[in-house]
Amino acid sequence: MDFAPDTTTREITRRVREFVTDEVLPAEPVLAGQLAATPGDWSFRPVVRHLQATARERGLWNLFLPPGGPAGARGGGLTNLQYAPVAELTGYSPKLAPVAMNCAAPDTGNMELLAHFATPEQRERWLDPLLDGAQRSAFCMTEPAVASSDATNIATSIVRDGDEYVITGRKWFATGAMNPDCGLLIVMGKTDPDAPRHRQQSMVLVPRDTPGVTVVRGLTVLGYDDRDHGGHAEIVFDDVRVPATNLLGGEGEGFAMAQARLGPGRIHHCMRALGIAERALDLVRERATGRVAFGAPLADQGVVREWLALSRIEIESLRLLVLKTAWLMDTVGNKAAMTEIQAIKIAVPRAVGQILDRAVQVFGAAGVSGDHPLAELFAGVRTLRLADGPDEVHLASLGRAELRRRAPFLTQPAPHPSPEGDPT
Repeated sequence: MDFAPDTTTREITRRVREFVTDEVLPAEPVLAGQLAATPGDWSFRPVVRHLQATARERGLWNLFLPPGGPAGARGGGLTNLQYAPVAELTGYSPKLAPVAMNCAAPDTGNMELLAHFATPEQRERWLDPLLDGAQRSAFCMTEPAVASSDATNIATSIVRDGDEYVITGRKWFATGAMNPDCGLLIVMGKTDPDAPRHRQQSMVLVPRDTPGVTVVRGLTVLGYDDRDHGGHAEIVFDDVRVPATNLLGGEGEGFAMAQARLGPGRIHHCMRALGIAERALDLVRERATGRVAFGAPLADQGVVREWLALSRIEIESLRLLVLKTAWLMDTVGNKAAMTEIQAIKIAVPRAVGQILDRAVQVFGAAGVSGDHPLAELFAGVRTLRLADGPDEVHLASLGRAELRRRAPFLTQPAPHPSPEGDPT
C-alpha cells in the first residue's frame, strides 16, 4: 500500500494551505467585525466576496467538482481522494475557507445533483450561476412534523396538475435559505404515496420567489444562527406551482438521488471535521504552553498530555478511514463503498466532538465563551451527528450489513492447497 499523495494532491494542497494561511485566517477577525456591524443581514459580507475573488485568481474555485459529466470542466479535476485533504484544510477555517473557494455546503451537494440529474436547460438556468458563485441554493428535505431522517416519512406533497406541479408542505433547517442570494430551493416530497416506499419521492426545482413560498424564520443551532452563510430556514410551501419541466430527474427518483447526493457530501463533511480537530489541537497546544495552573504550565499536567495523545491517535486513525472511503468511491463506486461511507459518518463527528470537548476543558470557562472559536465549532460538529441522518440510523443499517457478512478467509480456498489425498 502506498500512502503517499500523488503529485496533483501535493501541489493543490500546497496552494490551498498557502491561501488559508495568507488570506483566510487573517480575514476571520474582519468577518467578525462585519457581522457585528450588520446584525440584521443574512447575506455574504464584503470580506467573503473579496476572498472569493482571490480564490478565483489563484485557481482555487469549485475544487470539489470531480472530473467527467456535463460540469466536470468547471471543477478542479480532482478525484475524491485528491480532494479529501483539500476539504480538511478548509475545515481549519470552516466559516470562510469553504465558501471562499465555492466549496461550501449545501451548494456543493446541490451542484452535484444538478450536474448529474438536471436537463441541459435546468443546468443552464440553475447550475451555471451556482458554479459562478452568483447565486446560492438550499436543499429542502427535513420536516418538523415527521421523522424525516427516514425519507419515506416525508409528508410534503408534490401533485401533478396539467403542466404544473403543486407543492404543499413545511420544511425546516433549509441551510442557506435566509441568504437573499439564495435563488433556488430543491424540494423533496411525495409524488405517489401508493408507490413502493423508495419510489414515492421526487425532487422539484423551486425558485425562492415563487408565490406561495414563505420563509417563516431562521433557526438556531445550539444558539448560533449561522447568519454569516445564510442560516437555516423554516419554509412553508402553500399550493406552490412550478412548471412540470422543473422536475429534477424522473418521478419516483427522489430517494435514489438523495442517496447519490450524500456520498460525496459525507466525505467533505468528515474531512472538514478533521480540519476542525486540527484547529482545536493547535489552540490546545498554545493554551497549554501559555497557561499556568497550580504553579506549572498546563502542558506539564499529565492529563493534558494524555488528551493530546488520544486526540492525535483519533485524527490519524479516522483520516486513514476517510481516505480509504474516498479511494473506494473513486475505484468501485459509492454503492460498493457504502459500508465505509456510513462508518465515517458515524465515527468522525463523534470523535471530533470528543476532541473539541477536551479542548473546551483545557480552556475552562473561556472554552464555552465567544472569545474563542471552540464553542461554535462544537455546535457545528455536534449537528453533523444529525445531518444526513442521525447516528442511530446509520448504525442500524451498518449492523444489518455486518450480519450478512461472511468471513472470506473461511469460505475461500487455501492459498497453498494440500496434495490430493493428504489428510493434512
